[in-house]
Amino acid sequence: MNNLIKTAFVAMLLISSAAHAQWKDLFNGADLKGWIKRNGNAEYRIENKTIIGVSRLNTPNTFLCTETLYADFVLEMDVKVDIGLNSGIQIRSISDPAVMNGRVHGYQVEIDPAPRAWSGGIYDEARNGWLYPMSANPQGRVAFRNGQWNRYHIEAIGPNIKTWINGIPCANVLDAQTARGLIALQVHQIKRPEQEGLTVQWKNIRIATDNLNEVVFKGEEAPEVSYLPNRLTENEIRKGWRLLWDGKTANGWQVANGSGFPAAGWVMEDGVLKVLGSKKDSVRKGGDIETVQVFSDFELELDFRLTKGANSGLKYFVVNDPKRKAGTGLGPEFQLLDDDVHPDAKAGVNGNRTTASLYDLITAENLSEGSKEKRINPPGKWNKLRIVSRNGHVEHWLNNLKMVEYNRHSQIFRNLVAKSKYSTYENFAQAYAGHILLQDHGDEVHFRSIKIREF
Repeated sequence: MNNLIKTAFVAMLLISSAAHAQWKDLFNGADLKGWIKRNGNAEYRIENKTIIGVSRLNTPNTFLCTETLYADFVLEMDVKVDIGLNSGIQIRSISDPAVMNGRVHGYQVEIDPAPRAWSGGIYDEARNGWLYPMSANPQGRVAFRNGQWNRYHIEAIGPNIKTWINGIPCANVLDAQTARGLIALQVHQIKRPEQEGLTVQWKNIRIATDNLNEVVFKGEEAPEVSYLPNRLTENEIRKGWRLLWDGKTANGWQVANGSGFPAAGWVMEDGVLKVLGSKKDSVRKGGDIETVQVFSDFELELDFRLTKGANSGLKYFVVNDPKRKAGTGLGPEFQLLDDDVHPDAKAGVNGNRTTASLYDLITAENLSEGSKEKRINPPGKWNKLRIVSRNGHVEHWLNNLKMVEYNRHSQIFRNLVAKSKYSTYENFAQAYAGHILLQDHGDEVHFRSIKIREF
């Protein structure tokens, strides 16, 4: 072997060794050194180099937490869980005595053997709920194998968190709430006696924190979901997304059915577009606002935050009419409402005026899970709205869960309109293209991250 070949061979060995040496075992297989139990009283024991969590009645969620905090990393482990028990892997999470009495909260990678099969999704434990339910990536729902060991691969680099199970892409979320925190293994609380003693198991737990490019998965990834305020990711730009609101100015927006932006009633502060409460002060009312541009086939996203008791809405296919007064607009509406407080939630028919409903026409239901639970965050917290319109087919999504779908050109839709408050409006929602409108209903509501792509 000549010197050049020897040098190359040694270099290859060094590279291979460096890549391998990045991994550090988080569990030594013998004891729980480096870990601490928090919040609940479920049991954690060790058998055959495996951590076994055992469910227990009358105790809240229990977390086995690392003493060390981690920022950017790649984490791997094998997981097996009994059917009937939900669990998760906390990453970049927080346990601060000054916050919720030390309640562990933050990002959780789901372990879910239930029929909905959301393993690998990202849940924001005790904070903002589901950031990435597996309704955002149906193909990933087949990754987890019930009754068997499953290999989890989790990447947390910058604001980007990605997950794979058994090599299959599951989640891909961008969120900048927490850049550093603990890792924890969860035994979920149980409510039924027959769940007592169910187990979740973890083994071969290792982490890499340096030279992460050597250990990240390259190739196919799950569809991306971004929570970065008023920013587009590189992936979104490639796919044709653009911001409808720049986060600072009124560019691209005007008073509905008029011209110019309202002089009162709307403010732009700290990257948030606010409609001000005006029910007790008509001087503050600015009226509805709409996009200057009109849209036909599109996908729209935005974040909204309600105040207590608030009522608002987003309308689309809005056509201006000189017979109507400025500050108002007519079109199909994605309802935004504090369902628990506002009386409109009990008006209409069967709840068709609640949040995410096609207002006064179709009641929102959680079609992604086949339930009526919307998983909406309460007033004061952000929610994600999405509308997809293509060739007459329209979908309403709330926090990445499908709530409504319909064809606005169908006879079924026309029949619904005929029995609604819109029955006197000829060709309601039939325009080829229209404005997108944010409603001023007299209540304070916040908007941000308004973005769109056209088909």
